[in-house]
Amino acid sequence: MSLGFGRTYLAIPGPSVMPDRVLNAMHQPAPNIYAGPLHDLVDRIVPQLKALAGTRQHLAIYIANGHGAWEAANANVFSRGDQALSLVTGQFGIGWADSVRRMGVEVQEIDFGRRTPVDPARVAEALAADKAHGIKAVLLTHVDTATSVRNDVAALRAAIDDTGHPALLMVDCIASLGCDPFLMDDWGVDVMVAASQKGLMTPPGLGFVWFSDKALKTCRNADLRTPYWDWTPRAAPQLFHQRFGGTAPTHHLLGLGEALQMIDEEGLPAVWARHDRLARAVWAAVDGWGTEGRITLNIADPAHRSRAVTSIRMQAPDATALRNWTEAKAGVTLGIGLGMAPMDDPAWHGFFRIGHMGHVNAHMVMGVLGGIEAGLTALGIPRGEIALGAAAAIIAEA
Repeated sequence: MSLGFGRTYLAIPGPSVMPDRVLNAMHQPAPNIYAGPLHDLVDRIVPQLKALAGTRQHLAIYIANGHGAWEAANANVFSRGDQALSLVTGQFGIGWADSVRRMGVEVQEIDFGRRTPVDPARVAEALAADKAHGIKAVLLTHVDTATSVRNDVAALRAAIDDTGHPALLMVDCIASLGCDPFLMDDWGVDVMVAASQKGLMTPPGLGFVWFSDKALKTCRNADLRTPYWDWTPRAAPQLFHQRFGGTAPTHHLLGLGEALQMIDEEGLPAVWARHDRLARAVWAAVDGWGTEGRITLNIADPAHRSRAVTSIRMQAPDATALRNWTEAKAGVTLGIGLGMAPMDDPAWHGFFRIGHMGHVNAHMVMGVLGGIEAGLTALGIPRGEIALGAAAAIIAEA
């Protein structure tokens, strides 16, 4: 007998839960792409996306996932033979660096491990050593979805500026946008990438690149740019189809428009506050389990934890056993421990992740935590008894 029947819950860190309003907005015949309501919708979406990113500058929209957004940014910034400095705090920092490298750019990596954020002082040292200013851009993942570390973008910008180095600052916000505060202009970010399937509550398939006037000027002659990836016509289209490099992604736009409307109705500061409160409830539960068991948060300092996803460590193979139990018996799918160890290494089975991004509320988070508690009990995995009460207390404070 299984208690997993009924509506299941996908508690992985993306694709996130899609609201009924988003699904219903997409559930209609194809719209006219040449004039009318779709054009009006895009005219509303573009400024909403800029406001969400905290910028008044430029935006290019692509039919792509997050990896496509990486490639779009790479193609518009770099020429073959350029140099980049990649700051790695997890699997997605590695992935972006590899994407840039495979496009013909020389990449220097500074790896900060899997449990700590970027150290701006080490970055400043690397840039100060670049006397010829050969490094064109610094790549940073705001929140690495694998480790759940959250990096201090403003502090990194200050460190770059203090060295007098002209490098552009490029930031991956795929996991964090709409969950953790982000202020592109205030923090001095030159290029920012994100995608639709996490905090934006829309199916995978839309990639976004915001870019500054400085990036536009500095990268005007980038020779990796191709007709499809070129951000110039997408950001300043003369004709509607130029914004999308061809036919518009009609139903993704319909869903995205509704998701952005939901964010506007709640208010972005309230969205950030909700994510913060729910993340703290998850952390309280994990700390509670850890009082009498080998369960711990991957990131020790709350100041450096994501509000969108939490990465958790256990004794292997307990994490895989727990994920299997919650999915089969409780209808809750937890995230795998992506990039925390090689998948053929037994240690891989000691990690899992909880996604709490986008369309998530208190009872959804408490339901996930309750499912985990039941799984720990059923599997005989040692854990403290105070976890659910600690999480409920955090939510009650709101």
